[in-house]
Amino acid sequence: MKWLAKAAFGLEGQVSRDLKRLGFEGVTPAETGGVFFDGSPAQAYEANLWMRCADRIMLVMGQEKVTTFDDLFEMTRALPWSDVIPRDGAFPVQAHCARSQLMSPSDCQAIVKKAVAEHMKSRYRVAWCEESGQSYPIDVAIHGDMATISLNTSGDALNKRGYRTWNGEAPLRETLAAALLLGCGWRPSLPLYDPCCGTGTLLIEGAFIAADRAPGLTRSFACDNWPLFPERARTALRAQARERYEKGFERPMRVMGSDIDAGALELCRRHLRQAGLSGRVTVEQKDLRDVTLALPQGVFIANPPYGERLGDRRSAAAVERGLGQLYLRHPGWSLSAISSDPAFERNAGLRADRRRRFYNGRLECELLSFAPRPSHHT
Repeated sequence: MKWLAKAAFGLEGQVSRDLKRLGFEGVTPAETGGVFFDGSPAQAYEANLWMRCADRIMLVMGQEKVTTFDDLFEMTRALPWSDVIPRDGAFPVQAHCARSQLMSPSDCQAIVKKAVAEHMKSRYRVAWCEESGQSYPIDVAIHGDMATISLNTSGDALNKRGYRTWNGEAPLRETLAAALLLGCGWRPSLPLYDPCCGTGTLLIEGAFIAADRAPGLTRSFACDNWPLFPERARTALRAQARERYEKGFERPMRVMGSDIDAGALELCRRHLRQAGLSGRVTVEQKDLRDVTLALPQGVFIANPPYGERLGDRRSAAAVERGLGQLYLRHPGWSLSAISSDPAFERNAGLRADRRRRFYNGRLECELLSFAPRPSHHT
């Protein structure tokens, strides 16, 4: 079967690498925001459990060029809906259109809803669709006249890991946090320190990676009760993931952080408790200018304030200066920071060795990476 791992702009490369690492075949980039792959329903369930940077796992029902509502209706009605959706299944539809002749999402939703209903009534020989049972969310994406119609197997976006009750101000999406950690050169054998840890997203994702914890371990998915996904396979995959986490949790872990904001730290500690990481990740209230670590090597990672609002620019620049000084105080340590501020390097007094473009929400950002400086010890 053909699947689509949806991803935010800039995360497609990491999603592709993750799919290949999990052993999937037919891994190819989609035209917009995602990566196609081939696999069985059990493998797709594994992707829901283990993908750290994907937004959702979609079952691709069909792809075709459409230029009229008639095209869209006929394409949709011909797809094998009754192979997946039972007689009483609910099928809510959402649509998004870009650079296409069909540009009204609400009209596309109505057309697809009607076409699926016609197919279901014909196959199940009923006068109307009750939609009283399990939900099978349908996604319609039309880009450049190419329609991709798929079923959302994840439900809520996969960045919702199942532990957080409140995001706090300006959260970093968990999927982006994981991509930053996987892309900055950190490995679990190295210490990780976030000097602007806020509510703890980067630290928790780092601890999940270090402990080999499936990001979807404690949450449910839309497909949990679909007949297409056999209960025995789902139960076995979850048990295997729990076993890997129990083993990984025992390994040494050096994931640490600090923040000057007591309120953010209180939330950070709550999130660590909810994620089952109390005692494994250490955080303290500290100005980043006072952070001095005795460890000879490691990785600093930060999502500092960007100074988007006019009054915040001065304080954002001060944090960037502080990050530059922190890096210079710690030879043997690398620094990676995500920022939308074009003056970051000037304020930090550093030149990045590597840069990668990401979007944090709607903000275009760069992950700036500064390689470890050699220690002067002989």
